[in-house]
Amino acid sequence: MNLADLTQQIKTIDTYRRFGKITRVVGLLIESKGPASSIGDVCIITIKKNNKKIKAEVVGFRDENILLMPYTDVTQIAPGSLVETTGKPLQIKVSEKLIGHVCDSLGHPLDGFEIPNGFDQVQTSQSPPDPLTRPRITEKLELGVKSIDALLTVGKGQRVGIFAGSGVGKSTLMGMIARNTSADLNVIALIGERGREVREFLEKDLGKEGMARSIVVVATSDQPALKRIKGAMTATAIAEYFRSQGKNVLMMMDSLTRVAMAQREIGLAVGEPPTTKGYPPSVFALLPQLLERTGTDQNGSITAFYTVLVDGDDLDEPISDTARGILDGHIVLDRALAQKGQYPAVNLLKSVSRVMSGIVDQDHRMVANRFRSLLAKYVDSEDLIQIGAYKAGTSKEIDDAVKHYPSILQFLKQDEKKSISQQESISQLIHQFGEGGINGV
Repeated sequence: MNLADLTQQIKTIDTYRRFGKITRVVGLLIESKGPASSIGDVCIITIKKNNKKIKAEVVGFRDENILLMPYTDVTQIAPGSLVETTGKPLQIKVSEKLIGHVCDSLGHPLDGFEIPNGFDQVQTSQSPPDPLTRPRITEKLELGVKSIDALLTVGKGQRVGIFAGSGVGKSTLMGMIARNTSADLNVIALIGERGREVREFLEKDLGKEGMARSIVVVATSDQPALKRIKGAMTATAIAEYFRSQGKNVLMMMDSLTRVAMAQREIGLAVGEPPTTKGYPPSVFALLPQLLERTGTDQNGSITAFYTVLVDGDDLDEPISDTARGILDGHIVLDRALAQKGQYPAVNLLKSVSRVMSGIVDQDHRMVANRFRSLLAKYVDSEDLIQIGAYKAGTSKEIDDAVKHYPSILQFLKQDEKKSISQQESISQLIHQFGEGGINGV
């Protein structure tokens, strides 16, 4: 930056400090008379008793008062506490030196790492790239999970949902992908997790190998709703920062459902009407704004995986249905398959990659379709086969499905500690289920 730029910045600096006073606190909301500010601006609340500073964000207005929501608890806030506006939205510091570390939703390291000078500042809330500047997805991304690489091939810049109930193996699958992917780095957001599960994920599922190439953003379930939403925004902003440098970033968020629940808390607190199953309209406005920020741009790509908690394994509940309509594919983890000992418990027949047909060659696509067709035929006839009502020779397709079902089942299984390259997975698929393994494709 030259002297002329510095001089211009000095001339445009606003030297005024604007204050207001808290008049009321109701539930999650703090109401303040002033200061003049805009939606999304960060304000600093000063506690009279001990001069402690608390950050809060402007989330709305009521008459001429502003409505604030804090990033921390509000136990010491009292009537008349001073509120000062910063005049700008939340910003975080990012650099390559952050790789290998864990931070909170405001970008502050949680593992004792001290951010040195020289880090770049980025806003957590940004607009998605212009759709006409987004390159098409043309390259495959290796994930190291055989069933996904071979049968649900993911492209660089694709956005995929992982749909599952609790305890079906989402965290384990995320750990496998983070350790084995060919992406340049991982950005992992743990939103609304139990405090116990954070360290368990870092040490057990991610491990030293995965952590060495990852940035993890944590916002646990006990934190205020706004802080959980900011966790999702912060992780996305970090991924965008590295994408702008031309890197291929793999981003994973666990879970998108808890982000929606946090927005529901905020929406109901500011007076929005509950609509679909108690979710206010702002939830369905937030999801596309957040999800569209990932993907490709003219510099690099963000390949994103968002886990979606499926209540009672209902894939048609509002958040699941909305996310499925925005994303470029979905992977369904099935509790029934997990109970049978299939890990990862990917239900291939309910899962789809919307870009796979455009990034794989014809041989691979034909064999994958044949694999899916055989599995579907077996599942459709499984009841008859299990009770012995089906007679061999009645249908050639069912005979083929029965013959190859053990191989199909074996192909879909993978030990969580075993890494298999994408090329090896595809070669194995074609060798076992191509013309040599199955009569015709």
